[in-house]
Amino acid sequence: MIDWSIAVPSFLTALVEWVEAFTIVLAVSLSIGWRGAIGASLAGLATLALLTLVAGRLLATGIDIHWVQIVVGVFLMLFGVRWLAKAIARHAGLKALHDEVLEFEQTRAKLGGAGLTGDWLAGWTVAYKGVLLEGLEVWLIVVALGMKAGNGVGMASSVGAAIAALLLTCAVGAAVRAPLKRVPENAIKFTVGAMIVAFGTYWTMEGVGGAEVWPLSDWTLPILGVFYLLGGLAIATAMRARLRREIV
Repeated sequence: MIDWSIAVPSFLTALVEWVEAFTIVLAVSLSIGWRGAIGASLAGLATLALLTLVAGRLLATGIDIHWVQIVVGVFLMLFGVRWLAKAIARHAGLKALHDEVLEFEQTRAKLGGAGLTGDWLAGWTVAYKGVLLEGLEVWLIVVALGMKAGNGVGMASSVGAAIAALLLTCAVGAAVRAPLKRVPENAIKFTVGAMIVAFGTYWTMEGVGGAEVWPLSDWTLPILGVFYLLGGLAIATAMRARLRREIV
């Protein structure tokens, strides 16, 4: 059984982060080879798996669901607002779109420019840190969404979606062996940012006031998601128009 309300945002969030991690690993592989880069990636993933196991054990202790909803809800709102704000700034033209090709070249320059080309340990460390740091955002969302449900289905759905996103990224990356620049990262971040803020709002208010605070029950989630998405687009459009007037 899959909880799609948890699996979908987990998958989309993970997809963006895994694409960024793959770009770093690809650049490192040109310096120390695929064997070293993959080894570093597996070490980073093993660290994340350990953190997930610890979180699962914590969930099994029987924490009060209302406290979980409040803590997770506030965290998701903060995380989602950060994603949404960046997406709005990019859409408005105030911030450059994320460029996987540029990140790829910067990573290669970092290894080569510092005289580290061929330095196995330096390259391994860059790949490990890249996977771990990008993966930490995946881990935070996976655990937050999984713990909200308060049962094994929620955590399994969240973890499974993140793994599916990882496998998809690896499969496509192995096929093209180039930065995955065609993934519409900003559009995904815009959508997921709105979804995460909606989840955060819903769970925080439910944790504080109980289930009755939302008369429409779970139907409130898509309504909140659309509200934040349209609101973000409206703000971005207004900011873009203002920027154009200032330029003229």
